[in-house]
Amino acid sequence: MPSPSSPLVIGHRGAPGYRPEHTRASYELAFALGADAVEPDIVATKDGVLVIRHENEISATTDVASRDEFAHLRTTKTVDGVRHTGWFTEDFTWAELSTLRAIERLPGLRQASSSFNGAYPLMRLSQLLELVDAQSDRAGRALGLVVELKHATYFEGLGLPLDQLFADTVRDSGWKDDAGRLVVESFERTVLAGIRRRGVRGKTVYLIEATGTPYDAVARDGASARTYAQEIDGAGLYALATATGEAAIDGISVSKTLLLDAAGDGTTDLVDRAHGVGLEIYSWTLRPENRFLSKRFRRGGAADRFGDWQREFEVIISTGVDGVFADHPDLAVVARDAI
Repeated sequence: MPSPSSPLVIGHRGAPGYRPEHTRASYELAFALGADAVEPDIVATKDGVLVIRHENEISATTDVASRDEFAHLRTTKTVDGVRHTGWFTEDFTWAELSTLRAIERLPGLRQASSSFNGAYPLMRLSQLLELVDAQSDRAGRALGLVVELKHATYFEGLGLPLDQLFADTVRDSGWKDDAGRLVVESFERTVLAGIRRRGVRGKTVYLIEATGTPYDAVARDGASARTYAQEIDGAGLYALATATGEAAIDGISVSKTLLLDAAGDGTTDLVDRAHGVGLEIYSWTLRPENRFLSKRFRRGGAADRFGDWQREFEVIISTGVDGVFADHPDLAVVARDAI
């Protein structure tokens, strides 16, 4: 994914600071605002279609709760060890999901985006691949896609292997060999290995939480599973960088809290350590509202008010990360250009 400068600015679920996330309008706006790539979260329907939603439980991001014809599908499930009650993509066909409309996930913070509730249908992955191709032609440069595969172990247990479904979708869309524009991420390394095994060319990036343990490791190793913290300590980071074959990865993608020094205005050494062992490193998520900023960058008290977002963005970008995910891509571009 060629970029006019570094780091890459990746529209996190499009441009959800302005439009409901994961909609065509959100992705198109992200590119219009200068994003080099966009990021969809991928889950599956019961008929094996990959759809773009933040989670497989969709009551917070669609109008499903108001649709009487789907009331009987409301249920409670345990996903990755956590109980959720609502409506789940794997209980719908794509034909059924395509009748729903997207709504703003954070209406209290993003009232302007909420004004577009009900305006846009849901998208499937194949539609977004077509959109990125069209936007690249329009922009005259190669725009990219950073795909996050969600709850892979859970879907595998339902007979919906995300690696196979993804490989089939990108092959049918002409993206399987498009290594320069495609990045695949997951919090579970096993599905990234499956992506490599199925011949998808593109970078594989391991998502790292600030706390906790990857669910595929828990399912396999139980209490002895390695935590995310262990994955990026000295020995762990070296092991990630030197893995070979299907287990190889190209980079890590980390919570911004792992880059910011809690003691002050400084940063940690994680970017330097990752680059030192040959891994790329991305960070998520740049957001300007006080609710999401680190305490030292908050201003004015109200959660929905913009704080000193530019300073926080610049601090993170100055670490030398290879890419940043942003809900407002234009603001990330401003911060990048200032540096």
